[in-house]
Amino acid sequence: MHCQFILINSISFLSFRNTLLDMTINNPIFIFALITVVWFVPGIIVKRINEVKQEKRKEKTQADAIERLYPKD
Repeated sequence: MHCQFILINSISFLSFRNTLLDMTINNPIFIFALITVVWFVPGIIVKRINEVKQEKRKEKTQADAIERLYPKD
């Protein structure tokens, strides 16, 4: 009885796995969306990080220029 339950459960799992694979991996729209996300998201993250770094550099440069124009005695 216990062995039959495990057999039915594994057959059910294999059927579920095949259905899931058919719905995702074999679906061209899903693959297109996945590749698009994997391609663009890291680029967006790197771009935001570089923008923040550039803004900090710009503020530091401006602060240094103001310090040279108006030195504190």
